[in-house]
Amino acid sequence: MAAGATNGCSLLRSSAALSAPLSAFSLKCSLRLRSSVLFANMAWYSEFPRSRPGSLFPSLVGGTFVRTVSVPRLVDLVMEELAELKSKKQLCAAGKTILLNNELMEDKLDKQVLQKGMLLEFRKDSERVLLAVAQKPDGKKNWMVYDQNGVISSIKPQQITYIVPGVNNFDHTEVMGFVERAHNLLDMSILECAWAELFEQNKLITTEELAEIVYGCREPLESYCAHLLLSKDEFYFSVKESKGFSSVYQPRPSIQVEELMQRKQAKLASEKEHEDFIQLLMSAMASAVTDKPPKYSWKMDEKIWSKIESLEAYAIDACKSDEEKKTAGKILRAMGLPKMSSSAMQLLIDIGYFPVHINLDLLKYNVCTEFSDEALVEAEDVLLASSDPDELNRKDLTFLKVYAIDVDEADELDDALSAMRLPDGRIRIWIHVADPTCFVQPQSVIDREARRRGTSVFLPTATFPMFPLKLAMEGMSLQQGKTCRAVSVSVVLHPDGSIAEYSIDNSIIRPTYMLTYESATELLHLNLEEEADLKLLSEAASLRLQWRCQQGAIDTATIEARVKVSNPDDPEPPINLYIEDQAGPAMRLVSEMMVLCGEVVATFGSSNNIPLPYRGQPQTNIPASTFSHLPEGPVRSAAFVKIMRAAEMDFRKPIRHGILGIPGYVQFSSPIRRYVDLLAHYQVKAFLRGDSLPFSATQMEGLVAAVNTQGKIARKLSNISLRYWLLEFLRRQPRERKFRAVVLRFIKDRAATVLLLEVGIQASALLSLGIQVGDEIYVLVMEAHPRDDILLLREVGVAH
Repeated sequence: MAAGATNGCSLLRSSAALSAPLSAFSLKCSLRLRSSVLFANMAWYSEFPRSRPGSLFPSLVGGTFVRTVSVPRLVDLVMEELAELKSKKQLCAAGKTILLNNELMEDKLDKQVLQKGMLLEFRKDSERVLLAVAQKPDGKKNWMVYDQNGVISSIKPQQITYIVPGVNNFDHTEVMGFVERAHNLLDMSILECAWAELFEQNKLITTEELAEIVYGCREPLESYCAHLLLSKDEFYFSVKESKGFSSVYQPRPSIQVEELMQRKQAKLASEKEHEDFIQLLMSAMASAVTDKPPKYSWKMDEKIWSKIESLEAYAIDACKSDEEKKTAGKILRAMGLPKMSSSAMQLLIDIGYFPVHINLDLLKYNVCTEFSDEALVEAEDVLLASSDPDELNRKDLTFLKVYAIDVDEADELDDALSAMRLPDGRIRIWIHVADPTCFVQPQSVIDREARRRGTSVFLPTATFPMFPLKLAMEGMSLQQGKTCRAVSVSVVLHPDGSIAEYSIDNSIIRPTYMLTYESATELLHLNLEEEADLKLLSEAASLRLQWRCQQGAIDTATIEARVKVSNPDDPEPPINLYIEDQAGPAMRLVSEMMVLCGEVVATFGSSNNIPLPYRGQPQTNIPASTFSHLPEGPVRSAAFVKIMRAAEMDFRKPIRHGILGIPGYVQFSSPIRRYVDLLAHYQVKAFLRGDSLPFSATQMEGLVAAVNTQGKIARKLSNISLRYWLLEFLRRQPRERKFRAVVLRFIKDRAATVLLLEVGIQASALLSLGIQVGDEIYVLVMEAHPRDDILLLREVGVAH
């Protein structure tokens, strides 16, 4: 005990050298050690008889003479001991390097050989370390051990982390008791005091030496406790060297200790922050739908918002860094969810951050849903200015009856039609196209914004226009009953439907009717005398289709679905489904007139050497007659689509469009919705004014290449979103409802692709023997999972 007390006094002496950030903690530790050392010495001396205060008398105790001391004298003895130690320390200070060299690590690292009965610590797995008694060798290197839980197992030498010194034949039944006594002795705070003493001396240490310093002896229990202190230590000591099952430790520099403590504090704060966030998520999940936190509330705290952003990025596979991915994964793991993007998405839905029917593709493809302030300001300015560079060169066509036909929810109306019978019986047609170039010029802020978007994006839940909506609707769009600026393509047809003559002019029109396809079809069926112009347009469309088919055109008209979803953020929003037959009178009329417009513009561009985005598509090598046995409409169209060759573009001259059956084609009729159409307008309008053309063929090729990428994304988004809502529509239908379907083609054996005629969606199904391509059948919807794009059908009979 005297040695233990002496070392304790050394700890007291070193405590004053602790760094300032640790002083409060070390003072507490020092006071505790000071009192324990003092009382330890007093207890030692108090075992002997005492004489009068302040004097020393020999006394006989157990037949042996000893000196007795009073308490004041005890204090003097302690002070003398401290002074002696201080003197020794001063003598050693100059030769500290020599002292370290003399205390070779080899002397401290005893080579221990594992033997039966030894008490050892081993690593059971990545999380558990156990104490055990060695039983017998198992093979050449392994040992059988009896651990603290009463389990016998074989361990490898690499698993052994410590051999308790001084134990030769330990009883395995007492291991658990040994473990409990060791943990009762643990006090991590005393390591700071030991570190301060050893750091000042720059001294290396073993577990046994640490045991003597902090516990006053090197007994097996105390040595094992010292090992536990060092193995659990995060701040003060590091392993200098290891040999076999022994290690030598060295005190870390004070700067490193402070850094480690700060890291630990930051880690604890981060863990607390993480735990609080998990509790917040669980609370939001448990709340009723109406009580969930609003989306904006997750953005109010920067740290919470950062974690939500990580989850959102994980949900769309768009993490910008490994740290963001790690954060999301940690959150999912804490919530008991698999580390999958779908888990992150569902979690954000469950807490109310995402609506149930969130369109993740909008986020994945970073679709622009808002306009910059700069673009909005410029849009307001050009609307107020209302200048028209072509005002003096516009034809007044306000005398014409003008029909604008589109879907009922269209916000941007960019084309309309007129027709009249000429005295010679031929039909003259006008395709009036909105003229956005009155408001926007190449390289302007609005033009750059439109180019970046490439196209308007039409989804069942929303429309994201290419131009600011107010400018598109109030300035650029054709509006019923109002005088509107337009570019009018005038065409006179030969009786066979071919083009006899044409012109392209800046114009002023006054749209008479804004019709939906349904209302236009109804007017055509009524055959009203006052709507003879509409009937004339339908006649012209029939002539054009007949002529194009004679030129090798392929009719790809089919059935398409259109969906409008109101209040898409609701869990069960209303779904309005429309089935459009492209072969119907109104849709056929509009599509034929747009093809005619594109042919005229291509001819005009070719005649005047204007670089334009000329589109073409090579004729297929398989003759159309190959599919003449198939029913017209969706079945035959599906067969044609499978053999079509890829479309092509040229920017100097027209190329034949084999599918449309025309010598050249330029998209021109939707300049408010498609940037490529706007490019064609820039070129044609500049030519009509006599100005130099804004783009060369090379420049246009580069622009179209970039814009087409955005167009592909927009089409993909539209198709994915449409299919999602069609599946959601089917999911809500009664299980017993039968749907009429037509067989489009067989995939393999009896597996076929069918088109649900009442929904406009394609899916695969197993069909009975005897059913052929073109047959109509009834199917039941067995499963419909919109989020996973799963639709399972079961055929239940042939339709009659």
